[in-house]
Amino acid sequence: MGVFTREEALQKAREAELDLVEVAPQAVPPVCRLLNFGKFKYRQRKKTQKHHASQLKELRIRPKIDPHDLQTKINQARKFLEKKDKVLVNMVFRGRERVHAALGKEMLMKFAQELEDIAKVEKEVTLDGRKMGLLLAPKT
Repeated sequence: MGVFTREEALQKAREAELDLVEVAPQAVPPVCRLLNFGKFKYRQRKKTQKHHASQLKELRIRPKIDPHDLQTKINQARKFLEKKDKVLVNMVFRGRERVHAALGKEMLMKFAQELEDIAKVEKEVTLDGRKMGLLLAPKT
């Protein structure tokens, strides 16, 4: 805008309803800016804040889970996915339940289907000993 006296610069700031902020005090003459100081401080603080680091959350279910309990687990997974966390759904088999692995896989696929609006399957259903797992990641 040019070189102004201190009084002229303050008058221009009042007219524009902004703050006069000195940005380069070492310069001759000192450099100032007209800006909203509250917004400026807010932006500076946002730059220094750390972003949410994605975590891996685990949910454990059983093949004989009640439908209402399954829905509760799905709702928990939805909350985790909304916070941009990955969700590992583990189905734990006990004793002879392992014989019904197809039923477990079907239930895990239903779990993924319920959350397909906000999640994508990152790792397909895998059977590892007495556990069957499914990894869901939030859609970007």
